[in-house]
Amino acid sequence: MSLDTDLSELDATAQALLVREGQVSPAELVDAAIERIERVNPAINAVVTPMYDLARKAALDALPDGPLAGVPFLLKDLGAAFAGVPMTGGAAVLRDFVPEYDSEMVIRLKRAGLIVVGKTNTPELGCHATTEPRLFGATRNPWDTSRIPGGSSGGSAAAVAARLVPAAHGSDGGGSIRIPASCCGVFGLKPTRARTPQGPDNGHPSSLLVVGHALTRSVRDSAALLDATCGPDVGDPYWAPPRERPYTDEIGADPGKLRISFSVQTLAGKQVHSDCVNAVREAADLCAQLGHEVTEAAPEIDGDHLKDQFLFAFSSLVASSIERLSRATGRTLTADDFEPATWTACERGRALSAADYLLAVGDLQLISRQMGLFLTTCDIWLTPTLAEPPVPLGSFDRTLQEYRELGDEQVLSFIPFTPICNVTGLPGMSVPLHWNAAGLPVGTHFVGRFGDEATLFRLAAQMEEARPWADRRPPVCA
Repeated sequence: MSLDTDLSELDATAQALLVREGQVSPAELVDAAIERIERVNPAINAVVTPMYDLARKAALDALPDGPLAGVPFLLKDLGAAFAGVPMTGGAAVLRDFVPEYDSEMVIRLKRAGLIVVGKTNTPELGCHATTEPRLFGATRNPWDTSRIPGGSSGGSAAAVAARLVPAAHGSDGGGSIRIPASCCGVFGLKPTRARTPQGPDNGHPSSLLVVGHALTRSVRDSAALLDATCGPDVGDPYWAPPRERPYTDEIGADPGKLRISFSVQTLAGKQVHSDCVNAVREAADLCAQLGHEVTEAAPEIDGDHLKDQFLFAFSSLVASSIERLSRATGRTLTADDFEPATWTACERGRALSAADYLLAVGDLQLISRQMGLFLTTCDIWLTPTLAEPPVPLGSFDRTLQEYRELGDEQVLSFIPFTPICNVTGLPGMSVPLHWNAAGLPVGTHFVGRFGDEATLFRLAAQMEEARPWADRRPPVCA
């Protein structure tokens, strides 16, 4: 077996099986992944912090007792502390921060046997739908290096699409797993709120919107990773309903005849790019061919109000994060320390009162009830993931004054569908079923009921079998 060419085509589950069968060693898998990163990463800038020495040592010490033992993996450089390795969050103010501990997510990933070979690029503090931080420079989309890979888990999505590793860590506070999954043509599932741990650093203000998981090429890898990381941590304020059985058992299980509602307009009644409409209609047709009941319908939710309340909650999170950084560094942080998008979000958050924040949270909970009622009329809601295919790099560049005057309307218009899962806590997934005439991936977005990742996995695996995507290779690929 060619340890570079052939292994790069295998998903994490298949690579772990080779380790268990003794056909390949963890050290060989890690060395092959490092070679791919060194060769391909300069073209896309997905990996910003190599961890090769640590990975090689871990590979030599590895015992094949975890479900994904020996498989090389990448961590997003945000919200995933790995002891002794910088964690910048894409922010220059954190360039020298080196945690002395592992986050609970990293502990669980290690326990599964994964070997971390590096950290991936992210926009500053995860505050963007593209991955173009000043600290490390832009990550480029492997399908077209003039285009964005999405954000904030853009480095992870680009790395998986380019076959650097079979899977990589991501987190999602407004679409940050699903946006880059759509842009890069990989599978990205955002789990139910509090399905995975955020300790020891983050509490309720973060977990209200954010949940961690992964970007993968195969559905079964996503299920295996969620099996490895799900469940409450000590001291969590709340947690998701327990799964009925391992998520890997859902792969290949009959989903039954699902009721699937689909929409091609935003909740504010706005049209989206024809490529995104085509992607949804093709996905709806596929679901109908698979025996599901498919109808066109949408929840009666005020899209503009949802957007405003999401912005309130997200801006409050950014402001509190920067306040925490200010306390940790012992100095007052200013606009000069951050990029325009980050700082204007902070300013917006600081301008809100405690009453404003609680009113926004209350309104978001009302929206959650509206969405929950809608999902009593159907099992899954299908929409585009994004309003258009991946846009050119630099599309969201603005000065501080321009962000202050114009706000985030341009960015939010690009991601009108993903935030609803964050404000409601619902699970959602971007599935790579469509590529446009220019060869760019266009994801389709499926929203499930609270706590019901199982149905999403069953449907995704069924669609993956009917219309496989794993053999699609971007122009920049290992």
